Amino acid sequence: MTSGVETLSFQAETRKLLDLMIHSLYTNKEIFLRELISNASDALDRLRFEALTRPELLSDAGELEIRIDADEQARTLTLHDNGIGMGRQEVIDNIGTIAKSGTQELMQRLRESESESESATAELIGQFGVGFYSAFMVADYVTLLTRRAGESGATLWRSSGDGTYTLTEAEKDRPGTSITLRLKDVDKENGLDDFTDEWVISRIVKRYSDFVAYPIKIKMRREKPLYDEEGKEKPGETETVIEDKTVNSMKPIWTRPQSEVSETELHQFYKHISHDWTDPLKSLWLRAEGRVEYQALLFVPAKAPYDLFYVGSKPGLQLYVKKVMIMEHCEELMPRFLRFIRGVVESPDLPLNISRETLQQDRHITQIRRWLTRKVLETFRELQQKEPEKYLELWSEFGRAIKEGVAEDFDNRDRLLELLLFQSSADAEKLTTLKQYLERMKPEQNEIFYLTGESRAQVESSPHLEAFREREIEVLFLIDPVDELLTQSVNEVDGKRLKSVGKGTVELGSAEEREKKKEELKDKEARYSSLLELMQKQLDSHVKQVRLTNRLTSSPVCLVGAEHDYSPQLERLLQKGKGGGLAQRRIMELNPEHPILERLQGRFEVDQDDPMIADYADLLLGYGLLAEGAELPDPARFNRLVAELMTRAA
Repeated sequence: MTSGVETLSFQAETRKLLDLMIHSLYTNKEIFLRELISNASDALDRLRFEALTRPELLSDAGELEIRIDADEQARTLTLHDNGIGMGRQEVIDNIGTIAKSGTQELMQRLRESESESESATAELIGQFGVGFYSAFMVADYVTLLTRRAGESGATLWRSSGDGTYTLTEAEKDRPGTSITLRLKDVDKENGLDDFTDEWVISRIVKRYSDFVAYPIKIKMRREKPLYDEEGKEKPGETETVIEDKTVNSMKPIWTRPQSEVSETELHQFYKHISHDWTDPLKSLWLRAEGRVEYQALLFVPAKAPYDLFYVGSKPGLQLYVKKVMIMEHCEELMPRFLRFIRGVVESPDLPLNISRETLQQDRHITQIRRWLTRKVLETFRELQQKEPEKYLELWSEFGRAIKEGVAEDFDNRDRLLELLLFQSSADAEKLTTLKQYLERMKPEQNEIFYLTGESRAQVESSPHLEAFREREIEVLFLIDPVDELLTQSVNEVDGKRLKSVGKGTVELGSAEEREKKKEELKDKEARYSSLLELMQKQLDSHVKQVRLTNRLTSSPVCLVGAEHDYSPQLERLLQKGKGGGLAQRRIMELNPEHPILERLQGRFEVDQDDPMIADYADLLLGYGLLAEGAELPDPARFNRLVAELMTRAA
C-alpha cells in the first residue's frame, strides 16, 4: 500500500551528472554493480556499528547479506541489503543531492575521459563518490525502496534520470534497501553483457567485490539429472533447479597469510576499499604483537585522489575491532601529511564502542599511529634506494603532501628530510635530494642556497642567480607553495644553513675573495651614495633601501628581502587569502658594473634635479618586479615611461 506521491527535482549539479551518465557511451558499464554492492556493504557496516549501542536493530535484520535477483523476461536487476536503510529525508539528502565538493571538476573530467580509455571513467565514478548514479548507465529507470532500522515506515523513490524523482510513502517487511534497475534494451541489442545473466553477475562480483565482508547471494540455475523409480539416471533428461549461491569469499584478506594472497586479489581488495580504479603503487603488510596488538594492510595509491588538497576531504584508514568496522575514515591512525594512504587496521585491544573523542586520547591508537607512520616512511625510503623510478612516481603524485610533514611531525623530521626531492640549477631533468646537494657543494660553501617561485621557468630566469651561475654554485628551486612552509621549518641540514638567494646579502667565494668584494663595493658606494639617496627618496613608498650589490653580473637591478621578510611568493599567497595581506617594502639592489647606473650617475653629476633620474628609478623598480613575476604598482606610468624611452632612442 502506498500513498502521498511527491515529485521533486534533483539538485542542478546532480541533473548535469545524470545527463552525462545517461547520454555518454561508456563501454565499461559493469562498474555500476561494483558501486551498488559497495553502497550496500557500507549500509551493513553502519547497521553493525549502530547495533553496538542498540542491539535490537540486529534482531530485526536477520542474517546480514546482499542479494541480487535478476529477471530476464522483465529485464530487471534488483539488489537487496538488510543494512541500516534510510528515512525519507536521508533519501533526499543522499540521492537527490551531491553533497560533495568538486562536482564541477568531476563532470569536466568525465567529459574529458570520453576520449580516453574506458577505465578512466570507472576510476572517476568511484573516486568522486557518486557510485549510485552509475546505475543510470545501464537502466532506463531506477526504483529504490528503503526502510531505516528502528523505524516502521518505508520510502519508495523512483526516477528515470530526467531531472526529477518521486517519493512515496510505502511499506517494507524489514529494514534495509532494495534497488531495482529496469535495464536498457539497447545494450542487449548491441551485444553488450546481459546483466540478467547469473554467470555475468557472478563474474562481476568475483572480479570487483570478492572481499566484501558479507555474503553476496544470487540465484543460480543448474540442470539436475532425473532418475527413474529404480534410482537409475534417465539419459538426456534433466530438470532446472534454482538455488541461492554465495559468490564472494568474504574472508578478510588482511587475516590471511601473505603468501596465500595473489597480487590480483590484493589489487582488487584495494580497489574495493578505495574506490580507485588503478592498481596501487605499493602494499604493506604489517603486524605487531606485544602490549598493543594490531594488524594492518596498507596501500600507497599510484594516483593522487582529486581531493588530496581539499579541506573537505575525508582521509583516514578503516578501523576494525574484532571484525567489526568501527570507523570508515579514522584520521587518528595516520598523520595528515600521509592522508593519501589507504587500507585497514584491526586491533582487538580497543573497545567495540569506542567513540571518536575517546579515540583521540587512546594510548593504543597513539602507539599504532606512531608505528604505522614509521613503517610507511621506511617503505618510502626503501623505494627511494632500491626502486628510484617507482619512488619518482610516488613523489610526482604525493611529494607536496610529504613536504607538509616536515613542519608537522618533529619526531620524523630527519626521515622526511631524507625523502625530499627538489629541482635545482644543477640539472634541468633530474630531481635532487638534500644529501646529493651537500655532496656537490663547493669546498668553501657553508650554506644551502635556494630560491622560491611559482615555476621553474620563472625562478630560472631570476637575476638573483647571476652570481651563482658565474661561480657554478648550485641553487635549489622551490616552486611548490608548501615549500614556503618548509623553509620556515628547517633552518639547517647537517650543519649547513638554508639560505635564500633572494634575501639579505650574498657572500660567495673564499674569505679572502669575500673581503676583497666588500672593499670594492665600499668604494663604489662612496661614489654613488648621493644618487642612491635620491632614488631612495623617489621610491620610498615601495622600497626601504636602495643599495649596490655584487650578486648581479648582467642585469641592472633586482629586488631582495631582509633576512626575515616573506618571500615574494609567500607574500602573494597571503594576499590571495581572505582579507589579503600586508605588502612589504623590499630592498632594491643595483649592479654597479651596469652602464645604466654609470649613465645615471653622469646625469646626476650634471644636474641633480634632472627629472629623468626619477623616471629611471621607477623604470628600474618595474624591471626588478617583472623579473620576479610580481605586479607593478603603477602599470600605466611604467608603460608611458617605456614608450617615452623608446621614442627618445629611436
